[in-house]
Amino acid sequence: MAGYVWSAVADAPVRELFPGIRVRPLWHGENGASANVLEMDPHSCWEGIDVHEPGPEEVFVVSGVFNDGERDYPAGSFIHAPAGSWHIPQTTTGCTLFVLYPEG
Repeated sequence: MAGYVWSAVADAPVRELFPGIRVRPLWHGENGASANVLEMDPHSCWEGIDVHEPGPEEVFVVSGVFNDGERDYPAGSFIHAPAGSWHIPQTTTGCTLFVLYPEG
């Protein structure tokens, strides 16, 4: 269909952000918008604070248990983090996240 863009996670390039944390970009749109899959190995933790700028972050926990530094989010959880908010992504079990940046 005209205008449709698709990608498969298995075919997406893998880039390690931090030890045990990998991103697979699925789509990039206008104004920096993007969709990604983030894979976190058990006992991995983001280095430093993840600040949501310039726009919000939308996260769906596909598998495992994600922790934002405050609480656990099991598979099936949806998280909206407004622009300017922050967290420290981490997991004890390992997790896979679908992450959307609608405004970059």
